[in-house]
Amino acid sequence: MSKYVLSLDQGTTSSRAILFDQQQNIIAVSQKEFTQFYPQEGWVEHNPMEIWSSQYAVMMEVVAQSGIDVHDLAAIGITNQRETTIVWDAATGAPVCNAIVWQCRRTADLVDGLVERGLSGYIKEKTGLLPDAYFSATKIRWILDHIEDGQRRAEAGELRFGTVDSWLVWKLTGGRVHVTDVTNASRTMLYDIHALDWDDTLLQALNIPRCMLPRVRSSSEVYGYTDILGVDVPIAGIAGDQQAALFGQTCFEAGDAKNTYGTGCFLLMNTGETPTESENGLVTTIAIGLDGKVQYALEGSVFVGGAVIQWLRDEMRFFNDSRDAEYYAQKVPDNGGVYLVPAFTGLGAPNWDMYARGTIVGITRGTRREHIIRAAQESIAYQVADLVRAMEADTGLKLRSLKADGGASRDRFLMQFQADISDCIVRRPAIRETTALGAAYLAGLATGVWSSRDEIKQLWECEMIYQPQMEAQERERLLSSWHKAVGRSLGWAK
Repeated sequence: MSKYVLSLDQGTTSSRAILFDQQQNIIAVSQKEFTQFYPQEGWVEHNPMEIWSSQYAVMMEVVAQSGIDVHDLAAIGITNQRETTIVWDAATGAPVCNAIVWQCRRTADLVDGLVERGLSGYIKEKTGLLPDAYFSATKIRWILDHIEDGQRRAEAGELRFGTVDSWLVWKLTGGRVHVTDVTNASRTMLYDIHALDWDDTLLQALNIPRCMLPRVRSSSEVYGYTDILGVDVPIAGIAGDQQAALFGQTCFEAGDAKNTYGTGCFLLMNTGETPTESENGLVTTIAIGLDGKVQYALEGSVFVGGAVIQWLRDEMRFFNDSRDAEYYAQKVPDNGGVYLVPAFTGLGAPNWDMYARGTIVGITRGTRREHIIRAAQESIAYQVADLVRAMEADTGLKLRSLKADGGASRDRFLMQFQADISDCIVRRPAIRETTALGAAYLAGLATGVWSSRDEIKQLWECEMIYQPQMEAQERERLLSSWHKAVGRSLGWAK
């Protein structure tokens, strides 16, 4: 009898559910976008109840679409937008306010306070991260400061904190289970990635009560059960979206790397069971927790990747469908000297500037819409190329091959330009839903759908290979101009 694994992929702009069979074939998919709130400049929020309702709706829709017997559903895996912070009432399960999204910059001053207190080195040493408003820690502090009686309620054990995975498990289990996994914990700026425990010094620095926090578990085990049409189905895999994609791309060995082209871009390299400290603006994070061990990764985070194309579509009205960007970018032979730096919410790795803002430079009277669209497309690849160079400098290794996934990886112009500007081969898998697939793999390993990582690795197939074709001199010319443009954007909002 076939076994199926249901993957819940809760992203920044939509909730998705994908049902896989044992051969990793996609049986059914459902997706639902939800509301983005921008209450002030640089602020980004979601409604936690809308996250839950949209995720529950697509889960049930996939089960209905597929027509499978729910008894054949072996497990549920969860993957999620990371760092996004939700605080809720432990008794009622009601959120105390909107979720503060990973992109949100509102806590930049709290981060500055930690830096002024001399905690930068400690944060990097213990958590592998650089002090930034991107991570969850200062978002929790902000919420406790801005809801009624927040600190007292937290200390009294009346409030729960969770990243989106914790929130979904809480809701799916009817409030019986409050957990997260090591990959999500490692993104909070509160978790010691070496001792594998919440860090009391950082909790004290931000006055965050430990009793708010979820228990930290491995990425592949049965955490609890949820009722689907009267059947108790185990929730058996959790990983933050980028670590799930790394796992879904079968990057199981040290040196394996992937880049996900989603709302942001996230380049991760597996560094094995020994953490590598970056000297070039990357962060050290937990890649996966499995079989009683953890593997680490070097990560570079681009805050605005595919989101720049959404901006051109929704705010600038340059086209009606994101897929049209590829067509328009190829209507001109080059970018016409135009560079777009999409620092809408600051810049992540390797610059880490919370106060950078978006910039378009090089505009002339001859600049056309197509040049700006091409510049936006190229900006995604430039940012990833900067991460590749930082990763190569940290490891001393030339990155020969990069596995690509995420929505924008379908864009042939972007993938070819990525290979050219990074001077490395880009490989696109046959199944580009690698984030959801990684969560499914983790849940399936915990419940016997797959026996080992070796079995999973045999399932991975490459669909397309992009070879670098650009001359070295042209590559350096373009990158030099890009870095000049980035320099114009730095510190703008300070």
